[in-house]
Amino acid sequence: METRVAVISIIVEDREAAATLNTVLHDYGDEIIGRMGLPYPKKKINIISVAVDAAPERIQKLQDALTAIPGVKAEAVCSNL
Repeated sequence: METRVAVISIIVEDREAAATLNTVLHDYGDEIIGRMGLPYPKKKINIISVAVDAAPERIQKLQDALTAIPGVKAEAVCSNL
């Protein structure tokens, strides 16, 4: 199975979404290279970047699962390699 490296940018606008968000990320834990989270109190949001190495279909499924969470926005950028 061919994989791609991707970065998923996540904006969390509803703090109540954190538990669900973490559950989704845990479900994809084997494909996650690393993650970085930054709180931004001025705007009352959290910014998370997640680096993954996964099949393109799995990256899309992860993005879809994240955007299905109310108060969460997510976009993925994939490498060609």
